[in-house]
Amino acid sequence: MHAAAEQLESTSLRLRLKDRLRDFAGSFFRARVRRESRRFHLATQDCQQSQREVLRRLLALNAASRFSHEHGLTAPLTPQEFRSRLPITDFEYFRPYIERLKVGDTQALLGPENKLLMFTLSSGTTAESKFIPVTKQFLNDYRRGWQIWAVHAYDMRPGMNHKNILQVTSDYNRFRTPAGTPCGNISGLAVAMQGPVVRLMYTIPFIVSKIEDPLAKYYMIMRLALADDNVGIITTANPSTVLQLAKLADAEKESLIRDIADGTLSERFAINPEVRRALNRRLSRRRPQRARQLEALAAKSGVLRLSEVWPRFEQLAVWMGGSCGAYLPSLRQQFGGDIPIRDHGLHASEGRMTIPFDEESSDGVLEVNSHYFEFIPEAEHGSPKPTILEAHELIPDHDYYILLTTSSGFYRYDICDVVRCTGFAGTTPVLRFLHKGAYISNLTGEKVSESQAVDAVRHALDANQHRVNYFTLTPVWGEPPYYQLLLEAGDAPTTELAERLADATDAKLREINFEYQEKRSTGRLGPLRVTRLQPGSWRRFVEQRQMRLGGSVEQYKHPCLMPDLEAVARAFAGQTLP
Repeated sequence: MHAAAEQLESTSLRLRLKDRLRDFAGSFFRARVRRESRRFHLATQDCQQSQREVLRRLLALNAASRFSHEHGLTAPLTPQEFRSRLPITDFEYFRPYIERLKVGDTQALLGPENKLLMFTLSSGTTAESKFIPVTKQFLNDYRRGWQIWAVHAYDMRPGMNHKNILQVTSDYNRFRTPAGTPCGNISGLAVAMQGPVVRLMYTIPFIVSKIEDPLAKYYMIMRLALADDNVGIITTANPSTVLQLAKLADAEKESLIRDIADGTLSERFAINPEVRRALNRRLSRRRPQRARQLEALAAKSGVLRLSEVWPRFEQLAVWMGGSCGAYLPSLRQQFGGDIPIRDHGLHASEGRMTIPFDEESSDGVLEVNSHYFEFIPEAEHGSPKPTILEAHELIPDHDYYILLTTSSGFYRYDICDVVRCTGFAGTTPVLRFLHKGAYISNLTGEKVSESQAVDAVRHALDANQHRVNYFTLTPVWGEPPYYQLLLEAGDAPTTELAERLADATDAKLREINFEYQEKRSTGRLGPLRVTRLQPGSWRRFVEQRQMRLGGSVEQYKHPCLMPDLEAVARAFAGQTLP
């Protein structure tokens, strides 16, 4: 009894010390970041001037590189002169210079003060992955954007200052280039560079990112997270990641609860010995009382729900825009309809584009202090001489393709993101991500976008009071061609339900896409159909995409529209049901 009391007092002392360190780190962090936030908001008041200063800074940063010399890029260039020196670019335009960076020739693309730290990987439009340079300046910009985002989130919900963060990241050092440069995920690098006091705020240690097998990684995350009853926020890019964690927590609840009670880690998962050794002290702590709490929650309804295991939980931080919006109903069902969601903002491997300041909205203010942006009206994209606009020239309720010039040596880079201007903060546009321009399906001129596919299927699901785990809309060649909605058999258990979902999706597409309506009414497109897949098809599909070079667990984006007929045939060969 005496020993148990001493252990309880020791634990209480540790927690009080941890809270004091957290408060100290938090107050220091907020004071510093608020200065950056004020600087950002001041910059939004004169978008044109702010952006032109950024352009001059970026041109000067890499002016000594061979790329800059070859293209005549110097700091004093005006925006018009800058455009005259370079065409609109994509990754293939820079690939020869990236290949030189990979073997250590950094002067090919970067200035001497712009140190290369790593390459972040992104799936490309070709079979080869894109290696995106991450420089010291780029990382500083990346971290500053997240810090401004965070200080607004925490000011709105100050209770989170005393709660832990469950963040899912991937390793920044999955492998190295011939010159020894790490390749992986930039979020992993940011976590690895956290100071020891800041790390106290995080439930999942950095080393968990080194677990390669997705199922094993999810198990380890939930093994650590379920033992922590003070999780206040989950942050990861894609909401489908949170749903996968929730499913695993319930499916493996008996094993997880037993591990927490006994201070063990199941041997059924492919977790390398290095990770097991590094976390042994933490995992070996027996938590029988916490295990009993979890057991009681699971016994109450037969399901272990994440909304119940963390009584102090306050917020989800995930993408809400584009195709990710399709998963929000299921996410709210898992966590309760009143749980607030804060969007990460529009960001990609190539750079952050927006910072949202409101909950329940994907609209974000253009990040005018880090990158230089240009915009092309959506209807003119791909034309020989499209109109090019600076940020302050956008018009509300109009859609645009966005071009980036960044500190990593990319100029006028077409990231193929379609955004809508929804208003202004000062003179700086507020943008909403709609869809990737690459995700446009066009069999007969109908130009169905991924955002339209998401809207149509979500409408059909809501109309039928139904939920599904995953879905994808794909074109099918036939006489006439048509679209099919791919669902696993368990998500469309009856022919009647499948037909209702198909009819409602088809009707909504006809309503929101004039060209689709015209092609359907003239018979050039046939009625939309539901195609049922064998159980487990989505799991295999997701695992295959996540394990590809450049695909990381938390950045996985399920394609709600797949316009590539051959890719669809390869992905689902032999998996459809009659």
